[in-house]
Amino acid sequence: MRDTARRAAERVARWRDAPAVHPTGVLCSGTLHVAGRGERLWGEPWLDRHASYPAIVRWSHALGTPRRLPDALGLAVRVEDAGGPDRPLDLLFTSSGTSRLGRHVPLLRPDALTGAYSTLLAYRTGECERVLAAFPMLDPPHTPRPTLWQELACRPVLFRLCAAASDEAWRPFASLTLEVVHPAPAETTVSYDPVAHSLPGLRPAGRLNRLRDAAYAGSRRGRGAA
Repeated sequence: MRDTARRAAERVARWRDAPAVHPTGVLCSGTLHVAGRGERLWGEPWLDRHASYPAIVRWSHALGTPRRLPDALGLAVRVEDAGGPDRPLDLLFTSSGTSRLGRHVPLLRPDALTGAYSTLLAYRTGECERVLAAFPMLDPPHTPRPTLWQELACRPVLFRLCAAASDEAWRPFASLTLEVVHPAPAETTVSYDPVAHSLPGLRPAGRLNRLRDAAYAGSRRGRGAA
């Protein structure tokens, strides 16, 4: 299965000359603030320590559908120096629901900020497996613009990052503020890798994540980024 996923993603990326999925997008820069220790510890030092980090975020369409048509939307977050100097943390979120089942299913949307994004698959957080999610924080009665770059042209964009196991309510652990958008040509896009760029107590868990990792490796190879 892993070899099949790797080969399929490699072929698509070579044909597109871009990532196999999420081929087009924009890069944004901002800051991620970790809330730190609350009433309960997470069991991962990075989650339990109050700190701020520069972040590079890529917002993209999974299938690359024409503008205004619904698509699964991606939010790839690189937290610089999360594990120490030159040791980033990559977190990949996809537009989804937030219920126990909905958080595991990609949800097609036409607009960037009308719903949550989740990792779909679980992360090991300390001794527990939890799904992570990014919730856009908008002040009513503000109506968000269709794309993230249009919204950023007017004001910073804030997300609240949360985590939850299947029997837990969403629990915040950080906030992400995006302030500037940059051009992101497909041929020069940042290569996010949630497995290579993870932390000992915050890393993708389970077989499906290993399958997704193989597909990402094939995609990087197909567009010459591996």
